[in-house]
Amino acid sequence: MKYAVIAISGTQHQIEENQKIVVDLLDLKEGEKSTTDQVLLIVNEDKVKVGTPTVKDASVEFKVLKHFQGEKLKVFKYKSKSRYRKTTGFRAQLSEIQITKINF
Repeated sequence: MKYAVIAISGTQHQIEENQKIVVDLLDLKEGEKSTTDQVLLIVNEDKVKVGTPTVKDASVEFKVLKHFQGEKLKVFKYKSKSRYRKTTGFRAQLSEIQITKINF
């Protein structure tokens, strides 16, 4: 089994080839291909390469499938005995990407 751990958009993800994952909004257009060299770990069958902090000469190719908004979250602030109540909402901007190839 071949997989890798990458850092993208400030988060770490365990990925395999042809896998779809959701990350924070990327500054790329839909359908655009890109690569990242922030590969922290690679496992190929029984061989393991751990980066310090990244694996040298390793990269991951991916394609942006779509951009969308996440579910709406309600944020409610409340202070007792002072009549302070405030409600706001938040929707995260997300991107769905598909991993096309793991190079090492």
